[in-house]
Amino acid sequence: MAASPILSYVTYLPLLGILPIIFIPQNNENGKGLIKSISLVTSLLAFVASLRIYYGFNEHVAGFQLVEQVQWIASYGISYFFGVDGISLWLALLTTFLTPITILSTWKAVEKRVKEFHIAVLFLETAMLGTFFSLDLFLFYIFWELMLIPMYLIIGVWGGERRIYAAVKFFLFTAFGSLLMLIALIGLVYFNFDATGKITFNLLELYNVRLPFFFEAMFFAAFALAFAIKVPMFPFHTWLPDAHVEAPTAGSVILAGILLKMGAYGFIRFAMPLFPDGSAFFSPLIILLSVIGIIYGAMVAMVQPDIKKLVAYSSVSHLGYCMLGLYVLTPQGVEGSILQMLNHGISTGALFLLVGIIYEKRHTRMISEYGGIAKVMPIYSTIFLIVTLSSIGLPTTNGFIGEFLILVGTFMVNKTAAVLAATGVILGAVYMLWMVQRVFYGKITNPKNEKLTDINLREFCYLFPLLVFVFWIGLFPNFFLEKMHVSVNSFIKQVKTESVTEKHAETQKALPKLTLNENIFSNPKNQNKILNFGE
Repeated sequence: MAASPILSYVTYLPLLGILPIIFIPQNNENGKGLIKSISLVTSLLAFVASLRIYYGFNEHVAGFQLVEQVQWIASYGISYFFGVDGISLWLALLTTFLTPITILSTWKAVEKRVKEFHIAVLFLETAMLGTFFSLDLFLFYIFWELMLIPMYLIIGVWGGERRIYAAVKFFLFTAFGSLLMLIALIGLVYFNFDATGKITFNLLELYNVRLPFFFEAMFFAAFALAFAIKVPMFPFHTWLPDAHVEAPTAGSVILAGILLKMGAYGFIRFAMPLFPDGSAFFSPLIILLSVIGIIYGAMVAMVQPDIKKLVAYSSVSHLGYCMLGLYVLTPQGVEGSILQMLNHGISTGALFLLVGIIYEKRHTRMISEYGGIAKVMPIYSTIFLIVTLSSIGLPTTNGFIGEFLILVGTFMVNKTAAVLAATGVILGAVYMLWMVQRVFYGKITNPKNEKLTDINLREFCYLFPLLVFVFWIGLFPNFFLEKMHVSVNSFIKQVKTESVTEKHAETQKALPKLTLNENIFSNPKNQNKILNFGE
């Protein structure tokens, strides 16, 4: 165990906030106010504590840092194993950053079962952080499944009219993928035991397992399906719009800002390095589905009459970029993908917060119900426009840097995919700016909009930090990218070297029809560019 187990402190600190909340009655306003205050303070303390992870992180080290490891169930090779690298660092910090913002946004929106709601949010924060830090597959799977319970409750208890349908759909999709992943996980541990005589769930040891190609492809498919559902990738995305539309604002922010990143993170941390040959074999399919998701999500968003559903479908498009960046396996693409996960959490999280604000005032999200509200809500409209521009990737905003890196990395190895993906940028500008024009500009045709009031101090306080990061990342991206360089280069070399030099030659002899994507792996010019980048 590390001398100062900061990762554990940050992970379980939200649970400490739950303890006093349990004993506070919520049958009066004072009790509800105290519950909200404890929840907010606890989440803020977790964020402050998480900054210690940033300041204790050495960007020049490729391996895992701040490692905590103790034996847990020794007879089965299960340990309590936490660690962080340049890939998980920003995603963990995004989690602690968005949680207090989410809690503050629900101050007036959640008035029933206040105690249960804040317990669910704090419990969910612990589960998400544990997922990002876990380096033991058994421990990871526990945290992965624990995320499902509070999110199911947040949608099913505090959601809209069709909340039960949305919650059950979310549960079934996620649980189905998770069960397949569990089967593959057990199979991976078995193959390691058969080769070494040792049972272990240690991720770093399992990276070295060598599998027959058939099993590697099947195990990868099982892991990939679980993660693709969580992303969600096309065509496994159908649960997402329902979940977003029916979830309360807090649920949508957590879902879009953090939970969807678990899928892409799962590919980076588990599916791709554990099964490099399987990953390489399926890479053309994943690249194809990513490009389809980018264009499909944008086109479906364009015709949505509901603002929240429009933003939900935009997530399908934006996260298609993240998957595309991962699977071109260039430093620019992978770093752009990780940065775009961060950007999406900030920009799309802010959009859901803004939609929640207007919904609380008018109790409708239909675009046709608005028009001209910039005249009565100038501050709100300005913030909404800034976030919209960041979402469509305007230069100097965060969205531009992530998408630019992904497209550059893609163009290096697959020009067709890059050109098709670039059309998503154009379509994104169309559906977002068209929505802004219809909602905020022109004449006020609905008398109900004439009495709308602008945002208050509380709402401005939780939106302002997001605006800071919109421009901070957009103007100074290297502050964020420099923490990733070494870890990303190590990840690329790990996946490519294992797949190409050690295993793929044997695979081609045994199964000549199952070939890798030549554009990605076999072009010497691209390999030199990739391996020498950043040196």
